[in-house]
Amino acid sequence: MKFFVSCGEASGDLHLSYIVKSIKKNNENIKFYGVAGEKSQAVGVEVIQNIGELAVMGFFEALKKYKFLKNKAKEYLEFIKKNEIKNIILIDYGGFNLKFLELLRKEKLDIRVFYYIPPKVWVWGESRVKKIKLADHIVVIFPWEVEFYKKHNIKAIYFGNPFIDVYKNIDERQDKILLLPGSRKQEIIVILPIYLELVREETNRNFIIKLNSKDDLKYVKEFETLNNVEIEVEKKLNKICKECEISVATSGTVILELALLGLPTIVVYKTSFLNYFIAKYFLNIKYISLPNITMNSEIFPELIQDKCNKKNIKEKINYLLINKNEIEKKIKKMRDKLDGTSVIDNYANFFIKEGKWKY
Repeated sequence: MKFFVSCGEASGDLHLSYIVKSIKKNNENIKFYGVAGEKSQAVGVEVIQNIGELAVMGFFEALKKYKFLKNKAKEYLEFIKKNEIKNIILIDYGGFNLKFLELLRKEKLDIRVFYYIPPKVWVWGESRVKKIKLADHIVVIFPWEVEFYKKHNIKAIYFGNPFIDVYKNIDERQDKILLLPGSRKQEIIVILPIYLELVREETNRNFIIKLNSKDDLKYVKEFETLNNVEIEVEKKLNKICKECEISVATSGTVILELALLGLPTIVVYKTSFLNYFIAKYFLNIKYISLPNITMNSEIFPELIQDKCNKKNIKEKINYLLINKNEIEKKIKKMRDKLDGTSVIDNYANFFIKEGKWKY
């Protein structure tokens, strides 16, 4: 059995790696090829395109890469045909994968398409549902998505959130502050100067900066001369969180990871004025972080755009430290809402079972 996979960002690569690792435990003969990153490659995906070249943030950055991505889609299509691959798994990355899905259907190939972690249509608007329906199976990781798709007469597969299997609450922690600048270049270069101001001023506090890859080390040269900050790349997030009391993190999947580890977090996000203006105009959303969206209330404070500055971060650090016990109670309620049993294995078994249709 062969699968072609397509993810375009670090979070999708992480989720894909869980599935592939689970499948490969007892099914070494199942092959995976496609668009992925280091984590998926490490567990057995044959990468034909590394996601490092693909990550874009914002509307205008996506437009700049449009021609490049269009050509890539044609390359992937030819690879699927040449290798007679019958199963396609698309993971998140809606800006590209929805177009790729349309292309696959236009070609009328004899394939089965799984959309695992589809784009957040409940954020971007329901018009995208028509495109997502082109997939044979829609596989989601949040409970409210099941009800959302049910309204559109679509059955969504849901077993729980995969992070429940991976991240367990850490009860005993130390007193450092974790700083996470994000995984995309555009995020990193915007947020690191703010973190630098914070670390330089808060000399009585100890910080850890966790980078997504070794390639990001070039952005933190100015931190290397400071005595109150450590820079980590290889150490896993759950190990680092044992050393930290709270965190400051760029909005993304990692916020949910931090919540499930029990670490109170300040969510920060900053983009160009035009990207922010367009997003604010089009997006139907009250919160940007998954813990807050899950509970439809504030668990973690969010500092977006102009509010994302050193002064406000310092204020929220004090807020988290004072209200830590109350925040931890809210985190537990959120965890209970996402709970499941053997979540990753259940998703993996579903892909195996449904992937056998041509084998």
